Amino acid sequence: MSASIYSNSQFTDSPYGLKLQRTITATGTTSITDIPAGIQRVYAIVIGGGGGGSSQTTGGGTGGGAGGYSAGWTYVSTSVTVGAGGTGTSTSGAGANGGSSIYGMVMAGGGNAGGATNAGGGGAAGATTATSVASTVSYTGAPQAFQGGIGYASGGAGGAAGVSTGAGFGQSLTTGTQSGNSSGRGMITGGGGAAGTSGVGTGGNGGTGDFYAGGTGSSGTGTGFGGGGGGAGFTSAGANASANNGGNGGSGGGGGGGASTGGTAGSGGNGVVLLYY
Repeated sequence: MSASIYSNSQFTDSPYGLKLQRTITATGTTSITDIPAGIQRVYAIVIGGGGGGSSQTTGGGTGGGAGGYSAGWTYVSTSVTVGAGGTGTSTSGAGANGGSSIYGMVMAGGGNAGGATNAGGGGAAGATTATSVASTVSYTGAPQAFQGGIGYASGGAGGAAGVSTGAGFGQSLTTGTQSGNSSGRGMITGGGGAAGTSGVGTGGNGGTGDFYAGGTGSSGTGTGFGGGGGGAGFTSAGANASANNGGNGGSGGGGGGGASTGGTAGSGGNGVVLLYY
């Protein structure tokens, strides 16, 4: 008898034969002391915090990139670090990078913050924290992806797909009908870019994840609209933009959305560590 994973209601992404025993969401470094003494190895899924979006005095800011994703077997550790999501900025300039997460030998960097320039690329994401619009080589050995490039961790600015995705870029033009760029689809996704214009402005949507949806960008006439939606995280959906403010990224590494003219950008979602044994 054959079975398809696509129509099997009991199929999950959990490692075969193992049970999810711990979901650690508290940011910072904490202790784990209750793993049974007979357990020598655990399977860990480790996700970094999402990057915060940027804001602009005039025009649209960029979204923040998704937190990195790593998974594998590791020795039992009594210490775990969960990276916080980067804070979106309320003044003209870049947001903050997401923090790294680590358990044992499995680690993941945070998403890169949204860039300071109106039309610059959104922060890329990866298993190590990205720089600018490019991801770095991941801990799995997956290669670097540049602006708009598809990869394990995709490059920002262009809506490219990946396990962790880069963010959408903002629209620098401030008159006429303008739209921010949306983030690409992935397991964990970046935030959408914003559009700040005296005309009709529509913010880009946060990326849609494998498990949750991204937030939608706001739309309306005038500079009080055009914020970008937050990206989907591993454990929750991204938030919708509100007026010219970016939506927050979903928990589990979603990137924050960019803000349009004078708004507050969305913050990245905190990372998470899941332990199976």
